[in-house]
Amino acid sequence: MAPPGVAHDLLLHRCLTLFTSFDGSDGSDGQDDAEILRRAMAQVSAVGTGRAEAGYLRLGEGLVRCPHDGRPATEALDAQVRELAGRDGPVRLPRRAWGWAFGLREPGGQREPGGPHTPDGLHGALVVSYRDRPGEDERLLLSLLVLQTAAALSAAAAHRRERAQTLELRRAWDEREAIRRRLDASLTDLSQLREVHDALARSAAHGDGEDGIVRTLYRITGLASAAEDRFGNLRAWAGPGRPDPYPKPDPAQREELLREAARRARPVRARDRLVAVADPRGEVLGVLFLVDPEGRADERAVRALDHAATSLGLELAHLRELAEVELRLRRELVDDLLSGADDTSAYARAEAVGHDLHGPHHVIVVRWSDRPADDVFLKSVSRAATGMGLRSLPALRSDAAVLVAQSAPGERSLHSALSRELGTDSGAIGVGASCDTPHEVPRSYQEALRALEVRRRSNSASGMTFYDDLGLYRILRTGSDHREVERFVREWLGPLMDYDAQHHTDLVETLSQYFDRGGNYSETALALVIHRSTLRYRLQRIREISGSDLADVDSRLNLQVATRIWKVMRSGPE
Repeated sequence: MAPPGVAHDLLLHRCLTLFTSFDGSDGSDGQDDAEILRRAMAQVSAVGTGRAEAGYLRLGEGLVRCPHDGRPATEALDAQVRELAGRDGPVRLPRRAWGWAFGLREPGGQREPGGPHTPDGLHGALVVSYRDRPGEDERLLLSLLVLQTAAALSAAAAHRRERAQTLELRRAWDEREAIRRRLDASLTDLSQLREVHDALARSAAHGDGEDGIVRTLYRITGLASAAEDRFGNLRAWAGPGRPDPYPKPDPAQREELLREAARRARPVRARDRLVAVADPRGEVLGVLFLVDPEGRADERAVRALDHAATSLGLELAHLRELAEVELRLRRELVDDLLSGADDTSAYARAEAVGHDLHGPHHVIVVRWSDRPADDVFLKSVSRAATGMGLRSLPALRSDAAVLVAQSAPGERSLHSALSRELGTDSGAIGVGASCDTPHEVPRSYQEALRALEVRRRSNSASGMTFYDDLGLYRILRTGSDHREVERFVREWLGPLMDYDAQHHTDLVETLSQYFDRGGNYSETALALVIHRSTLRYRLQRIREISGSDLADVDSRLNLQVATRIWKVMRSGPE
């Protein structure tokens, strides 16, 4: 057995070297707090005859007991330690003469039992007991063990703080580098966008319009570029590969593409195209795209396309505003012309909207039974007239579209063209007589209304009627007098009309053809494709049924007028 002095030195050396690995000074990462406390508790018996009862670590504002392989602590002991609140002090333990709770604090805050208390830097507590009261040497070694344990806990905490600071510095460095990279990317983006903006601005300054935007996009990206209206009609193309003829997209697929592109904040890919919509006010006015079958469009090209689409939207919105202003001016001019305008003022205003009002003009009134007289209908009428080469000033009046046209439309061409445009032929058109000066336009307008009314009241209500072709109807007034005209027809032709309806004959038509050919038997029979004797028989039946004498001058005149009116009422003017 070693002498007492030697044993004391060995114990002291063990205490001094026991925790060298705790603070990471041996090159390791050190130990966590629970492992340090466990090892300290295991070494209590090595410095004397005492034993470790429990170990506590600080968690928040309180102390939490750590499990160990020795004697299990009790709740009574936990209560005594909590009452000490980290201070050094005695504890009572069954069948143990001496028990003490040591606070494990930062260096400088440690003391021997009974010494001054320093509450700062508390890491935990160590509870030790002895069967007999320990001697001075054991208490000294025990204090040294507590001191080394507290130092190890402090070193572990410092190591964690250092590691946290290192991680924070690394995070801050990485964040700074990310910010720098984003800043560099933003500067690059701004440089590219400025290049695109400057190019588009130069194009706008030169008044190049849509063609200039598309050419600029092609020059920047190197990819064929094009602009379409919302329906897929080509407006401008730049670069190789322009289709000829240009294909018309499927309407349903087109609308789906527009909805998808409008939902996205960036251009979308549609097969071999990169597509962006021009929608300055949330309404799609047009489409701009790059032809990119090989997927060569990079981020720079995407940004250029997006920026160019914005410029295209502004250009199209400007064009629409100009068109709306011009349309309003045209409509106001037409309203004034129909009401009666001064010639000099009318010529000047017409010239301002690009229409030559000099020379013959005709007023055309259009009404469709299954279409409201709104802007959509007026645009359809204008498109049909323009397609026929008719230069006109359009406007809406009451429930009809009105055109002041430089020339009269063909006999049936305008009605046919508009029927194709609207998809139905259930409409009527009235055309007034020629007017050579603006102050004559109201007269032509009234004539067009008269022709329209006659057409709509005839058996063939759909079609086009010229005032010049009204004949007798030109001297008849409109409105309620029409019923008087019908009564006149019934008075002179009623029995014949009823007979024809009951027996499926053509006596009224025979009488009409007879009057149209001046009472000539041969020409009438030829027109009716019947024999002369058949014609004589029919005329005799007409005399008998109508009770009228065809040789009487007054009766003959009334019958001839009635047949003319009947013809107009049945099929419209010819």
